[in-house]
Amino acid sequence: MSGAAGRIRIIGGTLRNSRLDVPGLPGLRPTAERVRETLFNWLAPVIAGAECLDLCAGTGALGIEALSRGAARTQFVERDPRAAQALRGNLVRLKAAGGEVAAADAGAYLQGPARPYGVVFLDPPFALELWEPLSRRLESGGWLSPSAWIYVESPRGKTLGLPPAWQLHREGHAGEVRYALYRRVA
Repeated sequence: MSGAAGRIRIIGGTLRNSRLDVPGLPGLRPTAERVRETLFNWLAPVIAGAECLDLCAGTGALGIEALSRGAARTQFVERDPRAAQALRGNLVRLKAAGGEVAAADAGAYLQGPARPYGVVFLDPPFALELWEPLSRRLESGGWLSPSAWIYVESPRGKTLGLPPAWQLHREGHAGEVRYALYRRVA
């Protein structure tokens, strides 16, 4: 979704079929419904009660989907103030308890005080090439629980230099997008 405002749908859980308002911002690329459905089928055994971090949140669709499916809490981090404001508005309108939005650059946020998360969504704007620096900060900064699950969305065919402790659990492709779920091993 580039430049055009719209709406996307939450596909499962207590907020199923709720619509999220999406601001028309350049580069904002919500994760496709079928990709979210696949991802949350993979995460079904671990999402209830999980502490989640939605880094480079954009629309917040991944983190809100997690809350809808029983996550205890989701910390959203979004650098664009308009996207962060729209995300706050969606959380209030949907009465989505457990969501908190930080309007901050993801790299700067990860330099702050850490708390370990069990599920992390890493889907930065593709043009910024942030996978490697953000994954290194997540891994070395105390942001991941010992057996955390990390979702990574990237361009199909892009080679990512992710931390060796992140072992590929499952992956798929949707058009020109590769989506993958990693498991952190100590």
